[in-house]
Amino acid sequence: MLAAVTMVRNPFCPDRDREVCPVLSLTTVRGWLDNRGVGEFDRPTICLHNGRAVLRADWTTTVIADGDVVAFVTLPQGGGGGGGGGKNPLRTVLSIAVMVASFALGGPLGAAMGISANAGAALGIGAGVLQQAIGGAIISLAGMALMNAVVPAPKPSVPSLSFGSVGAPPAPSPTYSLSAQGNEARLGQPIPVLYGRHLIYPDLATQPYQEFAGNEQYLFQLHVIGQGEYDLEQVRIEDTPIAAFEEVETEIVGPGGTVTLFETDVVTAPEVAGQELRSTGDGGDWVGPFTANPVETQAGHIGIDVVFARGLYYANDAGGLDTRSAQWEVQARAVDDDGQAIGDWTTLGTESHSAATNTALRLSYKYAVTPGRYEVRMIRLDAIDTSSRAGHELRWGALRAYLEGTPDFGQEAGSGGAATGTQGVTLLAVKMRATDNLSQRSSRMINCVVTRRLPVWEPITGWSAPQPTRSIAWAFADACRASYGAGLADGRIDLLALYALDQIWTGRGDTFDGVFDSAMTVWEALTRIARCGRAVPVLQGGIVRLFRDAAQTLPVAMFGPRNIVKGSFKIQYIMPGEDTADAVTVEFFNARAWKPDEVTASLPDSAAEKPAKVTLFGCTDEAQAAREGLYMAADNRYRRKLVSWRTELDGLIPTYGDLVAVTHDMPRWGQGGEVVAWDETEALLSVSEPLEWVEGQDHYIALRRRDGSPAGPFHVEAVVGEGRTLRVLDPLGFAPYTGTAEERSHFAFGPGETWSAKARVIAVRPRGEQVEITAVGEDARVHEADLAA
Repeated sequence: MLAAVTMVRNPFCPDRDREVCPVLSLTTVRGWLDNRGVGEFDRPTICLHNGRAVLRADWTTTVIADGDVVAFVTLPQGGGGGGGGGKNPLRTVLSIAVMVASFALGGPLGAAMGISANAGAALGIGAGVLQQAIGGAIISLAGMALMNAVVPAPKPSVPSLSFGSVGAPPAPSPTYSLSAQGNEARLGQPIPVLYGRHLIYPDLATQPYQEFAGNEQYLFQLHVIGQGEYDLEQVRIEDTPIAAFEEVETEIVGPGGTVTLFETDVVTAPEVAGQELRSTGDGGDWVGPFTANPVETQAGHIGIDVVFARGLYYANDAGGLDTRSAQWEVQARAVDDDGQAIGDWTTLGTESHSAATNTALRLSYKYAVTPGRYEVRMIRLDAIDTSSRAGHELRWGALRAYLEGTPDFGQEAGSGGAATGTQGVTLLAVKMRATDNLSQRSSRMINCVVTRRLPVWEPITGWSAPQPTRSIAWAFADACRASYGAGLADGRIDLLALYALDQIWTGRGDTFDGVFDSAMTVWEALTRIARCGRAVPVLQGGIVRLFRDAAQTLPVAMFGPRNIVKGSFKIQYIMPGEDTADAVTVEFFNARAWKPDEVTASLPDSAAEKPAKVTLFGCTDEAQAAREGLYMAADNRYRRKLVSWRTELDGLIPTYGDLVAVTHDMPRWGQGGEVVAWDETEALLSVSEPLEWVEGQDHYIALRRRDGSPAGPFHVEAVVGEGRTLRVLDPLGFAPYTGTAEERSHFAFGPGETWSAKARVIAVRPRGEQVEITAVGEDARVHEADLAA
């Protein structure tokens, strides 16, 4: 048995503060509460059984059966009356009714998102419960704001602000968060994956370090562009191309490559921070020891910086500067991982320096050592000249350890997984000489405009070598195949459909340009990629497919009185209310300025006074954002009719997003029945039901073939004196079955286009020997709205 009871304690956030309890055996609402020791709720609470309110008097007789969903919703307290300026409680209750309606329809929509029974079993709950929880989010608040049933509207948040990696708090995105833009070592966060063309502030792969040569300071920074291969269009410091800085050198290192510009695995001891060195004659002693490198590392070289902050000189009586000298000694001793000495002190160098300058001097020294872990100490050997006319102060500026071995930046060829071939990461090495052009802040504002290189699939030749692309299809395929994605084999992806969709998206100019730099599920990433192409991912039979919402003219199946279970046909009209959006404001990341931007799209006759705001992640083009906004606005206006029914195995013919023809007498969507006779010579067709003709209009009939697919519609005319016979004016191309050995051919009949209603399937749910289908009424204007853009 698959059923669930949901306790919603916060009606304003029903998807957060709630408890979902599976029901494993047949019981009543009151019986379920008694088993949990709930006599009465401490706050006003309403009960909804499959979306319909149930009075307390009926709780003892309302049975929770297989597939049912019961919701207990706590009502908000307070609020004023209707005219005193306070809150309207009736409006609040109606708003809650809209929210909890998602529980009733959530399951069908969750099934359409590819949530299977296996997925539910993995979590210890039934598939129906899991489908309710996931699918409910699709239409929650639909009557209040923006309703997009076929391709749900994107979430109004940047992914990096919503998802943190395991073991680390969420970190602001250096790409999408303006306040966080800059180069940082985002410890514990995922290595970015970029698709399409985008600006990125690359993360630091190692801690930056500095050295001095010829009294010039050099800063060394190693950045991670992202996983995979990239074409670098431009490297900049803030908004200025890096080519304008003569003092900056860069090196791009692709997957499997090696950085040659500088040594990358260097650690700087934080304890050394400008301590003054004095000789024993001046009352000084050894400074240190300080440990140079962390545990479980081997240093092959030790680096030392010394600083003469006031310069090195003596001001003579003639107003000139005389030379002064300073001497010091550097010693090191091997230690184990517990910090215990395992050797004697050895002298790395006895150094001296002479100068006659009042400009600060900074010197770097590097010493080779036997690989190991070391602690280092220093002492000055000569006496300091304390005269006010002398600059003779010596300080220990920094201690560095240059580690042995090859650091792992994910550079290994093939580290991206066998499914995608050579991947690894792309690195950017930057060596900067400190000048007036570069400040400490600007050195951490390095950014790049890059384009992802991905394999492209073709039906005959298969996968190509990686090439620059902004394709939605191949970004989707990479997220399916890569080790940082789902790691699926090609046989688990509908590549032929992706190839066809790529042709459509290329013709429209639709692209996906986005940076995934925070942890999220693969399905969430696939959904965001697909949404940029007006599509949703669907999992069917272990195959990942994409459905794109586009105009369809031929239904894949017919449903009418002969194959709709009696009493199962339901229609729900989602009526617009005071808060229903009349326009859509689409937030996108504008590639012109590389900053967040927005465009409001409204239908021609809309006042655009109450726009719904959505964020289209991966969109960097205003025209594309406007097209999607018009589509969502049209979808919100014209698709507000939900239809559901039960059928037998006919229900397995359509899949998510398919167009079906529905005939039913309740809403007067044409007439339906069976074909009882067919005279091919006279083209006369006799049916099981009396036909209603509308004077002055052309009439049409559609027939169901033996495989369940519809044929027609065919132009027909009435036969005088025959209420159940008509003449077919178009060739059928097949013979309708009228015998008794199997099901007869079904028909749908009516004037003009009203011989049936067209609907798009959004859920197919097996129910024992029956199948329940949920669909939304189709309207061609949804697909015509974006032509204005």
